[in-house]
Amino acid sequence: MTEQNTQVSRFPVPDLWSVGALVIGAVVVAPVLAVIWLAFHPTENIWPHLMATVLPRYLANTLILAAGVGGLSVAVGTGAAWLVVMYRFPGSRLLDQALLFPLAIPAYIGAYALVDFLDYSGPLQVGMRLTMGWKSAKDYAFPEVHSLGFATVVLAAAYYPYVYLLARAAFREQSGGTYEVARALGAGPAGLFLRVGLPLARPAIAAGLALVLMETVADFGTVQHFAVQTLTTGVFSTWLNGDNAGGAAQLAGVILVLILGLIFVERASRRNARFHKPSRAVRPVVPVDLSGPSAWAATFLCCVPFAMGFVLPVAVMLGHAVKKPQVWLAPGLAQAVVNTLVVGGLAALLTVAAATFLVHGMRLTGHRIARFILPVTAVGYAAPGAVLAVGILIPLAALDHKLADAVLAVTGHDPGLMLTGTAAALVLAYGVRFFGIAQGAVDAAFGRVSPSLPLAARSLGQTAGGVLRRIYLPLMRGSVSTALLIVFVDCVKELPATLMLRPFNFNTLATRAYDLASLEKITDAAPAALLVIALSLVAVAVMARSSRA
Repeated sequence: MTEQNTQVSRFPVPDLWSVGALVIGAVVVAPVLAVIWLAFHPTENIWPHLMATVLPRYLANTLILAAGVGGLSVAVGTGAAWLVVMYRFPGSRLLDQALLFPLAIPAYIGAYALVDFLDYSGPLQVGMRLTMGWKSAKDYAFPEVHSLGFATVVLAAAYYPYVYLLARAAFREQSGGTYEVARALGAGPAGLFLRVGLPLARPAIAAGLALVLMETVADFGTVQHFAVQTLTTGVFSTWLNGDNAGGAAQLAGVILVLILGLIFVERASRRNARFHKPSRAVRPVVPVDLSGPSAWAATFLCCVPFAMGFVLPVAVMLGHAVKKPQVWLAPGLAQAVVNTLVVGGLAALLTVAAATFLVHGMRLTGHRIARFILPVTAVGYAAPGAVLAVGILIPLAALDHKLADAVLAVTGHDPGLMLTGTAAALVLAYGVRFFGIAQGAVDAAFGRVSPSLPLAARSLGQTAGGVLRRIYLPLMRGSVSTALLIVFVDCVKELPATLMLRPFNFNTLATRAYDLASLEKITDAAPAALLVIALSLVAVAVMARSSRA
């Protein structure tokens, strides 16, 4: 009898919360596993052909692009963070927040704006020809706009805020006494940065760099517009143009390996490093007032990334929208707004609700499997939209056909494609892609609730659901609302998964801007681009407010 009780205690009967949490975790991880399975079991194995032809070019361009964007983002983000934290100069308080604004500009919109500004018919070259009296492009030398170099600049301008945000927080958390000691020992401004500030902020900078590299490898709209062939464009080309899903899955597998490799290297680089705050309250860093040329030089250096990443895209798109106001009444724009709000809003609600259910369920079980499930469900955020689209559409299409056949056999009515023929696949892709964001925010919110409160509620007869509804959710309202907003905005900006999974004749603001810009109709694309920026600015404003010192 004792042995039986021991076995029961070792293998408790699962309840609704733990089973539901495991199901949610399985749904989130399934697309990534599907990509791996499809890559190893293609219908037609074109891997040797890919290795002999396009794969080396795709891989080389991807690595060069990632190295360039990563290097620029670290230099700009870390340098700007150091200046706004350590010094006071004209506009420093305003730039402290403004340097985050490029997060509201999807990189592909920045690409459309830069190409429109720099192209032969753009305002820069037109002004040059009028000023200098040149008649054609043969009269002067101008770099090729559709190139890897300009793609690197656009992506760095869009993604440096990841490094800036984390580096700024790291510099502010350091002790002002550390810098006072370094100055007393003769360290100058360069020495303070290189020998004190940079080493202490390295974990935060490395985490920001990892995010930049993941976003760069995952990008499609920007590299496509600049005619740069990367692994992500290869997935689209192999699947849509070559009609080979297995080959697309194999390229998607290479992207996944790169992303997971980046995560492993970033974590391994910090494995043996230890960074601790003093146990006593530390004195904050006191900014040094700059004056003269050095002050204006600091202002200029901080204004450049803000202008490139935010002012230029907004100005170009606003210029087109004002020049031709009737584009705001163009057919299809209102429907794209509705589609974006409905699909993005539904995905955000379901994603945050599922994340809340999963985290609460895993906390209730108290089982060590929770330590495995929670990190694994964040893998969707590391997987690019194109990778998830491959892992979702192919298995979902097979399931869709079987469901349709079953309904037809039972009712005699063909329901059509109920999953892939509607926006359901798109909602699922958004949920998987951004589940890690929601899960991280919700898990942190749960951790801030005192354990004594739910324990007291349970002792008074509340069920697990009652504790969630009456204790946790009211206390986590702010964090849950922020998670909803951030997931919604990320859904609005998502392009690769939307392009691959949208139903026929279904547009969101992102795909409308992409479709029109691809046809060189920047003026027509401007309203959709501006609406994406406006929605994204709300999330950036919330982020800036929460990160304000």
